[in-house]
Amino acid sequence: MFPASTLQKNDAKAKWLIGTFSIIVFATVSVLGKYNLAGKVIVPFDVHFFALANAIINGTVAILLIAGLLAVKKNNYELHKKLMLTAMVLSVLFLVSYICHHLLAGETSYGETDGIKGLSDIEKSAAGGGRSLYLVILITHIPLAGIGLPFILFAAYRALTGEYEKHKKIVRIIWPLWLYVAVTGVIVYVMIGPYYK
Repeated sequence: MFPASTLQKNDAKAKWLIGTFSIIVFATVSVLGKYNLAGKVIVPFDVHFFALANAIINGTVAILLIAGLLAVKKNNYELHKKLMLTAMVLSVLFLVSYICHHLLAGETSYGETDGIKGLSDIEKSAAGGGRSLYLVILITHIPLAGIGLPFILFAAYRALTGEYEKHKKIVRIIWPLWLYVAVTGVIVYVMIGPYYK
């Protein structure tokens, strides 16, 4: 039995809220590359703690997504709903942690070991093919995370308003992309972690 809807349907309001939130998130993340507080603010802990938190959150979201799929396949819709809402809450926490990390730590380049911005030929050579693999993963991870956000929110909206057929249509596309983003988020952390200073 499908759970009862928990939101009253209002597509116009939902589109406005989801669109506005998605634009604000996209703009905030885009600005992070230009403005950061790295080295300007002293914090009493290693700011790369946020990167570790991001990897843990991404890994947990990936597990929740798989568990949510298994729950819905077994027609356990209440468990599915709880797992998916938990994944969404964790994704919001991820966003806060991501912003904190980039504001306080700035950008890190794969292969940079001398602390000087830009990779020297020696650093490029030492990074080898790992850098190319990292960049391919990163180049797919970032846009899919940004593009996926409004679709994830619309999928949740459709489920919470009881529009399960529309929910399923969106989820068939966005679920694998969300899982890819969560898994590659962990991979990105593991690959870039040795270059954090």
